[in-house]
Parts: sequence; structure tokens; C-alpha cells
Amino acid sequence: MARATTTRADILDSAVRLFAAHGFRGTSLQDIATDAGCSKASLLYHFTNKDAILTELLAPVGPEFAELEGRLAGLRGEEAARAAVTGLVDLSLRFRLQVKILLQDVDALINRPELPDADHIVERLTEALSGRSDAPEVRVWAWMAMLGIILTSASECVIPEETLRAELTRGALRTLGLPTG
Repeated sequence: MARATTTRADILDSAVRLFAAHGFRGTSLQDIATDAGCSKASLLYHFTNKDAILTELLAPVGPEFAELEGRLAGLRGEEAARAAVTGLVDLSLRFRLQVKILLQDVDALINRPELPDADHIVERLTEALSGRSDAPEVRVWAWMAMLGIILTSASECVIPEETLRAELTRGALRTLGLPTG
């Protein structure tokens, strides 16, 4: 039975969970409406289509990455690497369902306008994680740390978030060859 008071937030909550569980392509508008407790017509009153829902779910990610990039811009060496690790861990955990959605349907979703340019953000994070080093081995370590953070944050682990945050940070710093204490 449909709830009379289904809100945009209810629909978005249902959509993010379903997209993360079944993929963007594997989730229908009817699936979202049913989970949110409303009719498909009610859902379409709030959102014109499934893309509009995804756009709203992903919209905060771009500005958050831009803000992180701004914080990292003036930093170099170990200071840049540590700030990049902390910032990337924070964003990956805050947007872990969105990260999972992107990873599941990366080919269809990677160039969405509400997200930063993927090549640009990877390059900027690699620069910061490597402490702005041009040494090939340090750049490889930066890629490994970045992917480790992103893939782990999107996994369905049962590790408490505070433990996950601490270990992602410690593991990324180790990968980068930096002291963890």
C-alpha cells in the first residue's frame, strides 16, 4: 500500500540503496517506488525519470571533490599525501553507496556532468597522494593507495566505520611509504 506522505528524501533513500544493491541499470522506477512505499506516478511527480534521481544522488560528489582539490592545491610532500589520504578516506566513506553505484555501472556513469572529470580527479589525487613526486614508483604507490581506499569503501564489509576509517588511513599511508604513527 502506498504511503500518502512519501517525500523526495524517501525516494532518494530507496534509490541509493537499490542502485547500490542491484546497479543503476538493474533497478527500475517501479522497484524504487515500491521500496519507497509510493506509486510510480507519485515517484514521477518528484522525479522525471531514473536519470534525474541518479543526478540528485551524485550531485554532492562533484563539489566535495572540488573542495578537497582546493585544500590539497598548495600542499607538497608528506603534508599533501597525508591530507589527500584523509580527504579521500572521508569522501569515500561519506559517499560509499554512490561509489559502489559508480563502480557497478562505471561504463555508463563515469562521464556524467554532475561528476568531476574522472581523468582530472585521478590525476590530481595521484599528484597529492604522491606528495607531488614524479618518481614512477611513488606514483604507482599513489594509484594503489587510491584504488585501495575506493574499492574498500565500496565493499559490503561489516567492519565498524571508525575501524574502517582508521585502517584505510593506516594502510594507505603504509602503501605510500609514510609513517603511520
